[in-house]
Amino acid sequence: MICENITANGNHLYFAALDTVDLAKKHGTPLYLMDENRIRSNCRIYLNAMKKYFGEGSHPLYASKAASFKRIYEIMKEEGMGIDLVSPGEIYTAVKADFPMENSFFHGNNKTDSDIALAMDKGVGYFMADNMCELKAVNTLAKEKGITQKVIIRLTPGIDPHTYAAVATGKVDSKFGVAIETGQADEFVKEAITFENIEIVGYHCHVGSQVFDEEGSVYLDASTIMLSFGAEMQKKYGVEMKILNMGGGFGVRYTDADPYMDIDGNIEKLAEHIKNETARFGISMPKILMEPGRSIVADAGMTLYSVGTVKEITGYKNYVSIDGGMTDNPRYALYGSKYTVLLANRMDEEKDFTADVAGRCCESGDIIQPDVKMPKPQRGDIIAVCTTGAYNYSMASNYNRIPRPPVVMISGGKDYVAVKRESFEDLIRNDL
Repeated sequence: MICENITANGNHLYFAALDTVDLAKKHGTPLYLMDENRIRSNCRIYLNAMKKYFGEGSHPLYASKAASFKRIYEIMKEEGMGIDLVSPGEIYTAVKADFPMENSFFHGNNKTDSDIALAMDKGVGYFMADNMCELKAVNTLAKEKGITQKVIIRLTPGIDPHTYAAVATGKVDSKFGVAIETGQADEFVKEAITFENIEIVGYHCHVGSQVFDEEGSVYLDASTIMLSFGAEMQKKYGVEMKILNMGGGFGVRYTDADPYMDIDGNIEKLAEHIKNETARFGISMPKILMEPGRSIVADAGMTLYSVGTVKEITGYKNYVSIDGGMTDNPRYALYGSKYTVLLANRMDEEKDFTADVAGRCCESGDIIQPDVKMPKPQRGDIIAVCTTGAYNYSMASNYNRIPRPPVVMISGGKDYVAVKRESFEDLIRNDL
């Protein structure tokens, strides 16, 4: 199996040591499952590695766009993680979960005035400044509120990580950040230090997501560019780089064809490289931040569906339709994402049938995964899609007026509801 929390016991699939068929009967389908112990374990890999190799003060931030709901922020608080936030909705949710907001970092390429004001009122610790328009607004609102806002400048280092184009964010023409190679980042810093209600504390980059780079060269190259820029800004303008945020992006295994990522080993290599480069550039070692999201929650998730219809088009292809689809998992429709799909109640049978697993939406592109080999399903069988903890619940919608599934957490051999299933009443709650 692609992950050790997924096992087969006889003809049933088990997830986090619980029978998925029993869970489907208990909670209904579609159903998001999340393995709390796996989430905590993934957090600790980053926490321990960053402390061990970078020292005190360096730590990971959970990129909560991967999966945002109250229980996630409670777990992040309990594990000692920081968080990065990209919207007022994520800020509001984290506050409601009693997360210590001084350990939060506010991202986004278009923070509105009301977003900025809310973040300041809720005590968000750091703003990731994406552009000069935003920085001016942050300074103005900070002045009105009588505060000095800590700011980390987001830069684009010009790195192509060879990942999906839709999730590559470090190239010079990205919509995110300020480009170093065009000279605009230099001008940005030069102007930023004149703002009275802003404290520039460091720089941020993010090269992209789902990066499989066993040698870590993408992050090594990006760190060299960032440290070189920081050294130059210190020499020219006296701006000390107290924080260097290297972003996230380590890939996770969606299928058996995907390689394993040695996160501890990659962080060790990065730490050694950064220490050598800071010495070469003659600057102090900054605190290092990283922003894992997918690699914290992806393999902690699974989605269960019930089979509805099986359609065989003689001489062409077959379809297995399920009671969910692009409303609860739009990633195949968006990116052509690969998944491991299993027939959860017939694990010991021969996989002698090939079909596209299709959703219930009125869209021909509503496919969860094409060309899946499985035993020929029957109506009522349970289909499991693995590694759905990231960008599934967080990207879910009510398209076709379909309610979103619940999120059921599993911890210590017991299950509990973290997010309840939406009702039809929820769908019309805001209708007048």
